[in-house]
Amino acid sequence: MPDQSITAAIRGRLLSFHRPPAGPGDFDAVRHHEDGLLLVGADGRILEVGDWADLRGRVPEGVAVDDHGGKLVLPGFIDTHIHFPQTQVIASYGAQLLDWLEKYTFIEEQRFADPVHAAANAAFFMDELLRNGTTTAVVYGSVHPQSVDALFTEAESRGAGLIAGKVMMDRHAPAALTDTAESGYRDGKDLIGRWHGKGRQRYAVTPRFAITSTEAQLEAAGALLREHPGVHMQTHLSENTDEIAEVRRLFPGARDYTDVYDRFGLLGPTSLFGHCIHLSEAEMGRLSESGSVAVFCPTSNLFIGSGLFDLDALSMPQRPVRTALATDVGGGTSYSMLRTAAEAYKVLQLRRQNLPALSALHWMTRGNAEALGMADEIGSLEPGRWADLVVLDPAATPAMRHRMKAVEGNLEEELFIQVTLGDDRSVAATYLRGRNSHLRQSGA
Repeated sequence: MPDQSITAAIRGRLLSFHRPPAGPGDFDAVRHHEDGLLLVGADGRILEVGDWADLRGRVPEGVAVDDHGGKLVLPGFIDTHIHFPQTQVIASYGAQLLDWLEKYTFIEEQRFADPVHAAANAAFFMDELLRNGTTTAVVYGSVHPQSVDALFTEAESRGAGLIAGKVMMDRHAPAALTDTAESGYRDGKDLIGRWHGKGRQRYAVTPRFAITSTEAQLEAAGALLREHPGVHMQTHLSENTDEIAEVRRLFPGARDYTDVYDRFGLLGPTSLFGHCIHLSEAEMGRLSESGSVAVFCPTSNLFIGSGLFDLDALSMPQRPVRTALATDVGGGTSYSMLRTAAEAYKVLQLRRQNLPALSALHWMTRGNAEALGMADEIGSLEPGRWADLVVLDPAATPAMRHRMKAVEGNLEEELFIQVTLGDDRSVAATYLRGRNSHLRQSGA
């Protein structure tokens, strides 16, 4: 008899990873069902994955099959660094990092003191993530606790899981955007109590970066991490040469930028450092030793003119640094992880390095899940994982349809076209916990 706990059935060309690909053509790292079926339980987790011919009889009467034909069904994309209060500063002209913060970002983020504004933007933010196939994100709020409340409330109402936190800034920012070491600690503790582990939500202690936090505040951030095992930590590191020089001036006793954070206990397996472009050998060694994660944000690194991420240097076998991939909206210029991967490919080309399609897709799914310590929850199409899915249309645009005709039957080339030409139009549907949460409109 069919299992009556099955509540959803999704058919398509299923594609997932069980380990990192060793390079182009490594399909041994892939689980692929050309005509597959994924069955979802009442709790929103995957029950079974396999060929349509083998599992079709398991679909209970009354459960309609969502049939996506020739489209690819992958685990939902995971964005490991994005700024919720910056949705209206994306595509702001003509500044590098420190000027960009002063001229655009700090002005916009002050508006998130208003809970109504924060709630409206949280709805837009979640809509945009889902429209781009992103089902999990690591998110910076503003300095205001209410911004994080609005974000978590919206995510939880949709069945999505976020890792997010209130930015901590007690200096070098407008008065309306600063907290104190004490209030930042208190607000963070309150938010952890309200949200960390509630439903699918997780908290990230979030000192913006060393320039905007005093030693007292960085110590408070470290205290939150020590007192609440399992929470994440997110901040920025070594993005811009002027930024690095200012950190050196503000912390003359530190060996380097990474050491500023290290002295306060902010490195570790749940710590995510955005950018990591201009690291010394010693800094890479310490990130490796601590298990910290360097987050590659290619579109913002190019747009703000910060520099080129050096994946090979971070991947040295003697001291590999864990890495993740992210959009970094609003310095980044697209919510799409596909567009982000395309820009990552170009950045690495300029470094005389490479990013095969399989590696790119692994990075934005299982790879990012592993970077978050969540590979047992998300990032792959395996029983027990949340049924968070993205459905990609290989013929989403005229240019893609035209190009795909030349590679018919070659899956790896098809995937590379999707990675390099795809964007939000490629996303035919997005699922959260097996429920359709975004469906592309015909002709959109």
